[in-house]
Amino acid sequence: MAASYERLDYGSPDGSRWGGASSDAIGFYGAVPQNQLTISSTISTTASISTAGVYGFSTSTEAMGLVRAVSSIAQMLISTGLFRQGD
Repeated sequence: MAASYERLDYGSPDGSRWGGASSDAIGFYGAVPQNQLTISSTISTTASISTAGVYGFSTSTEAMGLVRAVSSIAQMLISTGLFRQGD
């Protein structure tokens, strides 16, 4: 039996955009719709991992920065409903 899916766009070859402004709320899988989330400015968005030190980090501060960034991203994905908290 063929699956039947409902489209949320009209099939534009350029794709679709949801939320035209950061103030437009969007939610997934029953999550409460939220405005665009902002990542902390203290989290680096570029990688600068060295080859020196343990696991490629020069200092524990660099390693903890990566942990904070991944944790922040995971919490954002959970809060919008794209991820769910596992057991």
